[in-house]
Amino acid sequence: MKIIQGILLSVLFLVGCTPAQTQDTTPVKLPVLKPGEAVATFAGGCFWAQEEGFDQLRGVREVVSGYAGGHVKNPTYKQVGTDETGHAESVQVYYDPKVISYNELLEAFFAGHDPTTLNRQGPDVGRDYRSVAFYRTPEEKRAIEAAIQRTNASGHYKNPVVTEVLPFRAFYPAETYHQNYCKLHPNQPYIRSVSMPKIEKLRKAMKGKLKNEGQYTTL
Repeated sequence: MKIIQGILLSVLFLVGCTPAQTQDTTPVKLPVLKPGEAVATFAGGCFWAQEEGFDQLRGVREVVSGYAGGHVKNPTYKQVGTDETGHAESVQVYYDPKVISYNELLEAFFAGHDPTTLNRQGPDVGRDYRSVAFYRTPEEKRAIEAAIQRTNASGHYKNPVVTEVLPFRAFYPAETYHQNYCKLHPNQPYIRSVSMPKIEKLRKAMKGKLKNEGQYTTL
């Protein structure tokens, strides 16, 4: 049994955030920002779990998986995976600040992944899986820095936060087959073993602020 478990873990480690067999490689179109709505961008490992995690929150209208933080325009998933574009797998969150604040999004962000592991999240290794919080205003930068201080002071993680704090430059939406991946493939081994625990961790931290309280379901 231990040998079988080791083989399965090795497969997960090598495969990581891998695409589905049937692929629509057309980049999804970004939603139009509604009046009074705000947008935030984060990177915290494989965007499948990040997208589904933020989508659990009340006040969040839509979450898009994509790429940010690099120097290549309109990158593909394959290019980002080479670690030569500078991009990280990221999510763009469209939300109503009257319902959920930027500080609450930061709380969810730091709860929904491990911000203390440099250039990796679980089985996923590389700078494309690094932790980044992108700011659009000086106020957001200060909020991120304060959230990092709170996270470090809480003792929740054994090691210090290594999240990068970067000015927002551009967000490139990922291919269509990456969008809503958790909802569309809930029984995929990677989703069940790696993504679901991250989503549950975020939901536990944000209890009382979820669209659907209680047991998590992708339906």
